[in-house]
Amino acid sequence: MLIHTRALLFDNDGTLVSSLASVDRCWGRWAAEFGITAEELARVALHGRTAAETAADLLPADVVPRAVARIEQLEVDDVPGGVELLPGTRAFLDALPADRWAVVTSATRRLAEARLDAVGIRPKTLITADEVTRGKPDPEPYLLAARHLGVDPADCVVFEDAPAGLAAGRAAGMRTVALATTHRPGQLSADLVVRDLSALSVLVTDVGVEIAVRN
Repeated sequence: MLIHTRALLFDNDGTLVSSLASVDRCWGRWAAEFGITAEELARVALHGRTAAETAADLLPADVVPRAVARIEQLEVDDVPGGVELLPGTRAFLDALPADRWAVVTSATRRLAEARLDAVGIRPKTLITADEVTRGKPDPEPYLLAARHLGVDPADCVVFEDAPAGLAAGRAAGMRTVALATTHRPGQLSADLVVRDLSALSVLVTDVGVEIAVRN
């Protein structure tokens, strides 16, 4: 399968980097601090959503701002040793022109930059929870990234590991590539499903970028 595109939009956690162990540690501690049981926490989706949305599912509205600030601090403090590149990330990004790709994450800018800096990824375009009013699965984050890159949404490809992010990409009118790093392939609906970025090759041409599955 060969995909031709003009812009590539990447989720971060679970797509470019792995921070699952850190997320579990931090949210577990956060839940204990706010009197939320492990069972209650397990009933809400953590991955692919903003912390504000998750906190709002679990706490009274007047507590949410303080709770969001606390989980951000816990996760930023846990970045050293808590984040690692997923297979294929470095080679794939290094092959792309800086103005042809963006990172689109549900994390806050402070947390996203901390995680990306920890593994030496410095995108020219970074869209975070701080820049949007509606997070994934709403298409707003990906549509905003396309505008920043000056590319029509139909000419963008979204790379995601979470169903909410893939839904956001589809709703934005973009093609989607699912990475089976945090979910089983059967749980992911996309134009293409691969294990991670190491399964793909990339070729930059005069008119855009070609993405192919390695043999």
